[in-house]
Amino acid sequence: MNTANLTREETSRRAADIAVRSYRVEVDLRGAPNSERASFPTRTTVEFSSLSDTTWLDFIGESVESVTVNGTQIPVHYDGARIRLSGLAGENTVTVDAHARYSRSGEGLHRFTDPVDDATYLYTQYEPADARRVFACFEQPDLKGRFTFVVWAPQSWEVLSNQQIALRSGECVTFEQTLPISTYITAIVAGPYHRVDAVWRGPREDGPSEGGDGEDGDGEGGGGEDEGELEVPLGVLCRASLASSLDADDIVRVTRQCMDFYSRAFEYPYPFGKYDQVFVPEYNLGAMENPGCVTFTEAYVFRGTATADQRQRRANTIAHEMAHMWFGDLVTMVWWDDLWLKESFADYMGSLVCAEATEFSDAWVAFANRRKAWAYVQDQLPTTHPVVATIDDLEAAKLNFDGITYAKGASVLKQLVAYVGRDAFFRGAQQYFRDHAFGNTTLDDLLTALSESSGRDLREWSRAWLETTGMSTVSWDGDAIVQTDPRPHRIAIGRYEEAPDGTIERVSRIDVDIDGERTAVDVAPAALVLPNDDDLTYAKVRLDEHSLATVE
Repeated sequence: MNTANLTREETSRRAADIAVRSYRVEVDLRGAPNSERASFPTRTTVEFSSLSDTTWLDFIGESVESVTVNGTQIPVHYDGARIRLSGLAGENTVTVDAHARYSRSGEGLHRFTDPVDDATYLYTQYEPADARRVFACFEQPDLKGRFTFVVWAPQSWEVLSNQQIALRSGECVTFEQTLPISTYITAIVAGPYHRVDAVWRGPREDGPSEGGDGEDGDGEGGGGEDEGELEVPLGVLCRASLASSLDADDIVRVTRQCMDFYSRAFEYPYPFGKYDQVFVPEYNLGAMENPGCVTFTEAYVFRGTATADQRQRRANTIAHEMAHMWFGDLVTMVWWDDLWLKESFADYMGSLVCAEATEFSDAWVAFANRRKAWAYVQDQLPTTHPVVATIDDLEAAKLNFDGITYAKGASVLKQLVAYVGRDAFFRGAQQYFRDHAFGNTTLDDLLTALSESSGRDLREWSRAWLETTGMSTVSWDGDAIVQTDPRPHRIAIGRYEEAPDGTIERVSRIDVDIDGERTAVDVAPAALVLPNDDDLTYAKVRLDEHSLATVE
């Protein structure tokens, strides 16, 4: 049996039995500069309540030396992926001493030696389930906990985690305790990184205290405890040999613009204290939304003068990852079935924020040309699947990071915003954050919030858009909008005429709800009648003969 492949069924049972209070994670990275050292000591102390007298912790490492349950050392039962716990009480403190391995695959704690100066750089990457390669834990998104990280590292190194440093004494760095977060978004970064500091200041909106989903909050994290200005320290880091190429001014400017937008749109203050952005080597991804310690591929540190397109791509990624601070980190999916939801939301918000808050006002054009085009291709292949996919285990989750999950999901979400109305969408999102802060949700929770804010029943919309494959084709026949593979849409229809200078200009635009194969619409003749103007929905567009002749 492959015990490393966690299933939804067994993690659901464990979540019903276990409530995590806190973790204290201690790792000793002082040996990292010695490439002959393949592993490092790691100690986890986890406090949790349990309804059963047995359970397991997840850990994939070199060895497990000892396991202590409520002060009593028990025999080590470790199969390479799971540590069996027995003799549990209602309330428990479990300590595991082990050795974890440095990684060269980008999973777990990755170690890189800079060929320029032989400096050693470390960073973690966990999604979907690789925190267990660094410390013993309950590796599933719906068992959130408060984390205190303690890191031993060379005294000259920068050492980062999700929270700010509480105490630095010689080679030992202790971080402040986090608010409740999932294991896959915890982070450790260490090495002689070059660092630039800045700050974002903005209004402190009233937010709820911690304790979404009906838990008793303690007043942290929501920002409602003080009136006035919220101050968020910003850090931008890269390896020292790339310092001359780091355009920190541009990165900070975009970061502030994004933070301004989200603080207004979500009416929920940034909940995680600081906001570091670290550009790391040999990264498998574009970026990862670890709260307070976001990691990016150092491909975004441009050698030479950056093009506008390069800068726009970086800005979009910055906006995407920041959206996750609320949608994904503050409120997290129960299981990987809803991976698409957090990624679609962040993809949509990345383009929206770039278009409305940064210099890149044509961000939706880039979205259509890159992301949406990717979705159209993926959705016409034999390998396509519904946006909402059944994810039975971790192996299935790893296969779901694709163009349907990201690009089609974001395109469908853009249609959902048009369908319910932008104001209603953001009111629903605000309520969703207030109701579920620091908790876990499913798609139904978001649809409930949006239904209440918009007055639309979204169950049929969800079935038509999220549980099917393929796309509709929409066209204008002179009297009606005709669609194949019918779904409910809210679209714009644009009328265009030729201007004296030979350009094509829009002279009018109407918004209509369409459903079924034909929807009668009163549109006056024009040189070009464009269904799906402003690209609001996810569909192919077929122009009528007169309109096609105009654009040709």
